[in-house]
This record gives sequence, structure tokens and C-alpha cells, in this order.
Amino acid sequence: MRSSLVLCLAAAACLSAQTGSKPDEIVVDIDGKPFTTFHYGTDANKPFLAPLRSASGKIVTRGFPMENIPGESRDHLHHRGLWFSYDDVNGVKFWENDPSYTKGNIGKIVVRDANLKAGKGSSTLHATMEWRDPQGKVLVVEDRDMVFYSDPKLRTIDFDTTLTAPSGVTFGDTKEGAFAIRLVDSFTEKKGMKMVDADGRTGMANVWGKRSNWVDYAAAVDGEKLGVAIFDHPQNPNHPTYWHARDYGLFALDPFGQNAFDPKMDERQTKLGPGEKLRFRWRVVIHPGDAETAHVADLYKDYSSKR
Repeated sequence: MRSSLVLCLAAAACLSAQTGSKPDEIVVDIDGKPFTTFHYGTDANKPFLAPLRSASGKIVTRGFPMENIPGESRDHLHHRGLWFSYDDVNGVKFWENDPSYTKGNIGKIVVRDANLKAGKGSSTLHATMEWRDPQGKVLVVEDRDMVFYSDPKLRTIDFDTTLTAPSGVTFGDTKEGAFAIRLVDSFTEKKGMKMVDADGRTGMANVWGKRSNWVDYAAAVDGEKLGVAIFDHPQNPNHPTYWHARDYGLFALDPFGQNAFDPKMDERQTKLGPGEKLRFRWRVVIHPGDAETAHVADLYKDYSSKR
């Protein structure tokens, strides 16, 4: 069922659901305004959220390859909205895995089920996914909660994901991953985007491949200064994470890679035995202004206190 989630600023959250024509999408509206859609990604080999909007309604994610917008960049077919995948899971590629690609062992992430639950001031979209190798073997089962919050100025999503290895798995050391957003072309350094991390480093040359609690991109989108921040929870494995933060609009963190970012470090192999689990938590905040005016450091402090 295609559902529409509506969060209302009232004594209790308001939830409504409506049937749509596409059985593999869940539409999320906040305070009566469209926010995003969870796509099962059956034609993309992985699920993703797209588009993402600010509280003012501006779209902050690139349209391509879901749609062709005149003048928009058209590189990297596998960059779709907001997604989570990785490119070395028992040697199988789940990052560079567009169905049109033929190089390497291409895997797919299949949504087994997804549902919405309403709450007061927020609602949760739970999804269970299977990371399958080219022969269809399930390498990883992912259980993910995505919590969408109602706020007049911010758009905040909490991600809480648990990876389970049914028969054992190894995550190799590569920069090609993992939790990522492909932002609209305004969020490129050549167009004036400002990138800053929690340690005060600015620009891709100083942020890429470094470890930090958070990174924020800020740019002018259709005449409005907007920012997008990603937070890495302090209880995550390998915190603080490495950042695969690019100047052309790719915004990603990578909790598995190490040597790929810093050749002085040993190559990291993250192994899970049969039935073992890994849990990760991240927050995405779309805010007006830049990291300073939006008080992103304070927002992270509040987030990091949550257990």
C-alpha cells in the first residue's frame, strides 16, 4: 500500500493514510506538506528516500536519475536521494550497483516489508531489507527505523538500523559507502556551497577522509540559504566516523572504511559471525541558514545525549 503520513502540530499527532497507484512507495507528509517518499527501489537495486525537502518546501536532493531536469548533473547513476549501502560485503557491491552496471559482483537490497506507525509529534517508518548477492543468497538482513519529526523550521530524520549476518559476513575497507545523500547541484563548492565539520575544518580538501562527529553542507537553494547536516551517534561502532564528503554534492559517512581514507592506518575488516549484529544510529537535519546560525553543534549535543 502507498501511504501518506501527516504529522500535525497539535496536542496529538495526526495520521492519515491513502491508497495510491504504486505498491512500492510510502509517501511522507509533515504538517500537511510533502516531505519525502520511501522508494523500495526495485528498479534501482536498493531502497532510497527522494526527494527530501526543507520546511519551506525547497527540494535539497538531486532529481537524477529518477527524473531528468534540464541543466542538472547526470553523473553517478547509483546516487539516489538518501540511501544506505556499501560496496564490499563479502566482495559484493551494494553501492555501485545500478542495474545498468556490469562490472563486479552486483548485489541488490530488497525490501521485504515496510510499515508506518503514528506517534505524538513524530511517526516511524519501519522497514526490513535483505542484502542479496548475485545468486540471491541473503548476506545481511537490515532492520531499520526512520523517525520523522514535526517542527516548523527543521526537517529531522533519525535512522536506527541493525544489520544481522545470517551466516557470517565481512565488510571490507573501501571508501565506496555508506550512509549518503546526493544533494541538488546548489550544494557544490563551485556554486558556493560551504562544508564544515564538528572540528571546524572547512571544504572538501580538509573534511574528506577525516573523522568527526558531524558534517554540515550549506548553500543557497532557489534564493534561500539552507543547510543539511548528518550526525554520527557516539555509541556507533568506529565512532567518530570517516567522512566521504565530496565537493560535487555527494554527502556520505563511512563506518567501515579506514585505510581507504588514511593510508597510514591498517586496513579494517569488520566481521560478523552467524547471527551477529551491528547497530548504527544517524540523524539528518535539514535547516535554514548555515551550521553556525542553525546552531548545529547544539543540535548534535542534544542528539548525542540520547541513549
